[in-house]
Parts: sequence; structure tokens; C-alpha cells
Amino acid sequence: MAQMTMIQAITDAMRIELKNDENVLVFGEDVGQNGGVFRATEGLQKEFGEDRVFDTPLAESGIGGLSIGLALQGYRPVPEIQFFGFVYEVMDAISGQMARLRYRSGGVYNAPITVRSPFGGGVKTPELHADSLEGLMAQQPGLKVVIPSTPYDAKGLLISAIRDNDPVIFLEHMKLYRSFRDEVPEEEYTVEIGKADVKREGKDITIITYGAMVHSSLKAAEELEKEDIEAEVIDLRTVSPIDVDTIIESVNKTGRAIVVQEAQKQAGIAASVVAEINDRAILSLEAPVLRVTAPDTVFPFSAAEDVWLPDYKDIMEKAKQVINF
Repeated sequence: MAQMTMIQAITDAMRIELKNDENVLVFGEDVGQNGGVFRATEGLQKEFGEDRVFDTPLAESGIGGLSIGLALQGYRPVPEIQFFGFVYEVMDAISGQMARLRYRSGGVYNAPITVRSPFGGGVKTPELHADSLEGLMAQQPGLKVVIPSTPYDAKGLLISAIRDNDPVIFLEHMKLYRSFRDEVPEEEYTVEIGKADVKREGKDITIITYGAMVHSSLKAAEELEKEDIEAEVIDLRTVSPIDVDTIIESVNKTGRAIVVQEAQKQAGIAASVVAEINDRAILSLEAPVLRVTAPDTVFPFSAAEDVWLPDYKDIMEKAKQVINF
């Protein structure tokens, strides 16, 4: 196995799929010779040529329309939206077209499109670059929404996404791109979309989360262990569809749960998870299921970012509140 950062694992996944399938195309703003703003596509144009990896105009709506047209012609587009805060410019293509194509055509056409995009706080980006809009995507039936937290998961999930015959929104947290390395097989492999991963076993409380908050939750679990609280940490990995079975199995065991997301509290993934627990496991609960989230405000300018974002101390505090209910 090789030691890879998340960005290296993502590049490797695209390289494998470009090599395996001539219908895979990678395109977006500056993804060609420059290799993308974070160098996720670095070297791919040189290896596979300008017909397979190419730049587009600075127009997300055009990128979305091009993706749909290519998909209808049998290609597997992998477009990049340079930052996910710009997704509003391409919402009609994603929610109005990609998500509905198979249903609208009675199964005659598919939309095997993987929309890659960076997002997330903690790296002091300008306004609109860090917004967590996964809740907006998860509300739309017909889309799968994937958010890896490790290089291993990122490579396996991206390969699965590119091979999927339905549209996948593949969100990459900027803080995780180069923050650590992980053992990643150099050969191809897949990680199942829609399947959560228990990152840490525990018996006292379940912490359900995804993305960068997985690492904050694992840090909180380490600190809670010093206080004789054994927390189980579940990484959703896919926030639509949610792996309800893994969540309920854990909650039935621990009897307590909190849900952690970086996004604002309102209308988020955490609210959906809490509702599923209440629907399916309320008689197993010893306390209400609480949420750790950012405040319900616009993402702040960078000077206030560290105060605004939830951290492991917030997770510990909420977990102890549930334990002591």
C-alpha cells in the first residue's frame, strides 16, 4: 500500500477510471494544464490528452449542461465545480435535469455523472467558498451525495461514484485534502455508496457524523474515554441515501446518541438522522438525541471562522449532556 493524502487518493481514482473506461471525461474550470485549484487533476491532461481532460469556461451552468449532453451520448462525465458554494449557478442542471433523467425517460436514459466539488471550513477561504450545502443536495430525490473523511474512503467511493449509472454529488472537504496521510491500495477497489462505517466501537453513546467532523468526533471520543465514557463513532460517508440500519443497530446498543455536522442546524443532515432514530429506535433511547452544529447564520468571514465552527470540545459537551440526562 501507498501513503496518500486525500487529494492524491482522489487523483488516483480519476486516473484509474480514465484508464479503465474511455468514456470517462474530466472537465471544469482550470482542471487541465493547471490541474485544478487544489491540483486534484494534476497530470491527468498530460497523461490522457485534451479530449479527455479539459478546461471549460467560467460558467457552472455550462458545465452542468455539457455534463447532461455528454451523459446522453454514452459518456461518464466527471465535472468539477470549483467550489461548492457556486452550486446555485448549476442547480437547474443538477436538480431539474440530472436527478430526474432516468425517471423522466422511463429508464431509457441514465445520468452517470459524478459532480466533484471542494467545500468546508477551517482553511480561511473567501466568502461563498466554504459553505456546507450537502443538505440542499440530499433533499433532492435522484441524487446520491457522498462525503469521504479519509483518503482510503475517498478513492474507493470516487471509483464507485464514477461507475454508478445515477448522478453522484461527491463533496471533498478542503481541510482534509492534505491534513494527513493514510494507507491506500495502489490498485483499484471500491467502497460501497450508501454504507456507513463504524470508525470507533463504543457502548455508552453513539456519535453520528461525516466529513471533517469525523476527526473532531474521534478526538472527542478519545477525550471522553479518559472520563470512562466509551463513545461509538459512525462515519456516514454517504449522506444520501443514509445507512439507517447501521445507525439503528448502534443506537439500540448504546441507548444514547448525538449527531454532528459542520453545517448550520436548520434543515440539515443531522435533523434527518435524528428523525430516523426517533422513528425506528425511540424505545431504545435513554435520553433525547441532540445535535452539534454551526449556528444558523451565514458562514462568517475568516476572522470569526474558528469561533463559528463546531469542534471536539463542543462534541464532548453535548455528549456529556446526553449521558447525564
